[in-house]
Amino acid sequence: MTTPALLVLEDGRTFHGEAYGAEGETFGEAVFNTGMTGYQETLTDPSYHRQVVVMTAPHVGNTGMNDEDPESKRIWVAGYVVRDPARVPSNWRSQRSLDDELKAQGVVGISGIDTRALTRHLRESGAMRVGISTVETDPAKLLEKVKASAEMTGANLSEAVSTNEAYVVPAQGEKRFTVAALDLGIKDMTPYRMSERGIEVHVLPATASIDDVLAVGPDGLFFSNGPGDPAATTGQVELLQQALQQDLPYFGICFGNQLFGRALGFGTYKLKYGHRGINQPVMDLTTRKVEVTAHNHGFAVDAPVGEPTATPYGVATVSHVCLNDDVVEGLELRDAGGKLKSFSVQYHPEAAAGPHDAAYLFDRFVELLEGN
Repeated sequence: MTTPALLVLEDGRTFHGEAYGAEGETFGEAVFNTGMTGYQETLTDPSYHRQVVVMTAPHVGNTGMNDEDPESKRIWVAGYVVRDPARVPSNWRSQRSLDDELKAQGVVGISGIDTRALTRHLRESGAMRVGISTVETDPAKLLEKVKASAEMTGANLSEAVSTNEAYVVPAQGEKRFTVAALDLGIKDMTPYRMSERGIEVHVLPATASIDDVLAVGPDGLFFSNGPGDPAATTGQVELLQQALQQDLPYFGICFGNQLFGRALGFGTYKLKYGHRGINQPVMDLTTRKVEVTAHNHGFAVDAPVGEPTATPYGVATVSHVCLNDDVVEGLELRDAGGKLKSFSVQYHPEAAAGPHDAAYLFDRFVELLEGN
């Protein structure tokens, strides 16, 4: 016997389906993810905090869940929307079903709806608030609750997903460098990729000060991915500006790219429906190489492409662009002589989940630390 579930968008569009995962009621921003694989990494990515994720792949849950692939200690999505959930997981690494894991962590979801129609609606109308409920059967009443729920614009969420205590990810093999990494919603694979390259990573809470950063004796500073509106995140921008004033080499990913942009004096804006998936084409303007990349962002940096911009810290340029819509996907900061001082990208080179095309960016960070 299945439990009916109801999904209502803030513009009134309604879908009827069946409960998937926990029963109850949840609210968040409706976004869609175009990845065909990697749902476990998606679910446990802290950048999805307060977002209800719609999977465009029609069949989800085939490979079950395991204890090796999570990107954090819990599922962060506010809700989950799938068309056809797998009835039986089939993978030698599977330890339990996706449905059971969603129930265990209290994640309310819905299945059996036309996710293609929902995705097309979000593409046309933009990301918006949504509610999923197995306890409210009246769409009009659920719509009232949706309209009363929090919006993503103006939300400062990084401290809610950050670590409470600093910790160290040791270098694998010989230690070459020390990096202070600000956890704004960091994925486990990111410090691991740095440790593979001989970097000892000191992961610090989002509330860390410049004194906390300098106390670890870093060769470089890193800002992670994370949720929320970069315009509402001011303390971390000030910290980054203080680090840039001291010529500390910097590397940022995703949210770290947006905060780098704001530290350099650029604005940020909310995308209509964002980029979320593992199949986004990006061009590295420094090499003209095109790479297929993993994305998860609803905000972007407003910076001029092809026009160097003078800043108090050096000359900033756009280094990467998305070939689908020309959105800024990376920034570089160089000194007057053209030497690279800091850089960031909007996407996820740690490839969890996603292609490995962008793994070279960690090598570029190592070269930056070496050159410094």
